[in-house]
Amino acid sequence: MPTPVAYDETDPKLALPRLREIVRRLRAPDGCPWDIEQTHESLIPNLLEEAYEAADAIRSGDRPHMCEELGDLMLQAVMHAQIASEAGDFDLDDVASGIADKLVRRHPHVFGDSDAADTEAVLAQWDEIKLSEKAAAGDAAVPPSALDGVPVGMPALMRAKEMQKKAAKIGFDWDLPEQVLPKVREELDEVTAAMSEGNPGAIADEIGDLLFAVVNLSRKLKVDPEAALADANAKFARRFCGVERHFAANGKQLAGSTLAEMDAAWDSIKASE
Repeated sequence: MPTPVAYDETDPKLALPRLREIVRRLRAPDGCPWDIEQTHESLIPNLLEEAYEAADAIRSGDRPHMCEELGDLMLQAVMHAQIASEAGDFDLDDVASGIADKLVRRHPHVFGDSDAADTEAVLAQWDEIKLSEKAAAGDAAVPPSALDGVPVGMPALMRAKEMQKKAAKIGFDWDLPEQVLPKVREELDEVTAAMSEGNPGAIADEIGDLLFAVVNLSRKLKVDPEAALADANAKFARRFCGVERHFAANGKQLAGSTLAEMDAAWDSIKASE
């Protein structure tokens, strides 16, 4: 077994090498049974969970918590790099080198002689470079799509927004938010029609179209639909818990109460915010 490397815990410059060594030690034959059993595939749920927890910490504004959650997310990258290193595929240095090279390559206005005066120009240049890289690396028999690069596994609201943004870059988009409203109303009418027909498959299909149209509206209004829904979820949870506390304070339970009673408590809590 390789001799463990000792790092000075008080030296912040050695924090990353120390983390790397800790993960290597956890994966060693006499390390942690759980860590040893992990694979790239088994760690996918952990990677997604940590990304969402980091996002929650960022939204909360709690900087110490944000630091902690970013550390948990970083651990996932180090774990995947260690597993790959054991298989002889790549290691953490390759990961860092790859993203460093990509950043330099896609920022010629900083590291080269290109010119990009504002954010819009930077994003346009980034997409142009990215598409040229994909075309060079891909199968010449399969032409690149403007939608390339949007992960299938991305949360549905986020994926809808990203696909719409990519389509908009080649002109497949409305000019104004007001032009999206008729589409939202059209899709809502189609949901109503599907409900009247009692066809579950058609209802699900039309609700999907309605959600996609609402994402389009939010995008045109420069509102992140994922963040907006996250805020709405938090607001619902806060008010619903308030209703529960209200009933408990009056010696009552939500179960068995009328909807009118619950609505009255909800409206009271909403008005007090």
